[in-house]
Amino acid sequence: MTRPVSEQSDLSRASNLAVVLVSPKTPGNIGSAARAMLNMGASDLRLVAPRCDHTVKEARAFAVHAEELLVNAPVFDTLAAALADRDLSIGTSARERADMPGQIPAVLRPRVRAAAAPALVFGPEETGLLNSDLEQCQATVRIPTANYASLNLAQAVLLVTYEFLQGGADAQAYERKSATRDEMEGLYSHLVDVMHLTGYTDAMRARHTLRLWRLMLDRAQMSSAESRLFRGLLRQVQWKVGQGQPEAQQDREGESA
Repeated sequence: MTRPVSEQSDLSRASNLAVVLVSPKTPGNIGSAARAMLNMGASDLRLVAPRCDHTVKEARAFAVHAEELLVNAPVFDTLAAALADRDLSIGTSARERADMPGQIPAVLRPRVRAAAAPALVFGPEETGLLNSDLEQCQATVRIPTANYASLNLAQAVLLVTYEFLQGGADAQAYERKSATRDEMEGLYSHLVDVMHLTGYTDAMRARHTLRLWRLMLDRAQMSSAESRLFRGLLRQVQWKVGQGQPEAQQDREGESA
């Protein structure tokens, strides 16, 4: 039996969506999150520095039919490594931050659907994601709740994956292959080097300045070719500044002679 085109596209999006759990604390929560993913059709579970064994009996019991998804989940040392092959990462947070405002899922849904390899990132049960984690994400999603905003990890996974994977008229008609997070992190590291080289920023302001650049450039959703083009410009700046330094040094030496 052939599935309808709309259903095929939903299944494709589900298979491409990664759910990343950062430092989860209990096996039961990991197992429940895996079950929630399976309910919505997502199957790419990734764990970053878990504080428990996610393959123990308790986790398997909570996972129910998602046991295979659970035991096959890769474990990463860092969030950057878990996101390296993703072209879009969406962090989750119940807290409001002035420079990283949270958006409701419906606003972000078209962006997630347009990505070829999106990821949803969930933080530890007690604290949620740190600012340093959210800085590695291109947007922050906030689930609208009543005054009590704290959700169980599995509840949050179920709600957000449902929002991003459900059918709807807002699905993009095309998919644009964006640069991977590994490529973009390389660009940002390169950009910081050029900022210091040219005096654009200093050690005190560099982190905040880069955060502003991240917000702007991530909105552009560069392709791999565009990220290489941008880095070509940065290399030219480095070469030009480096070319001028010996002459400036010679001038100073001449003045002192």
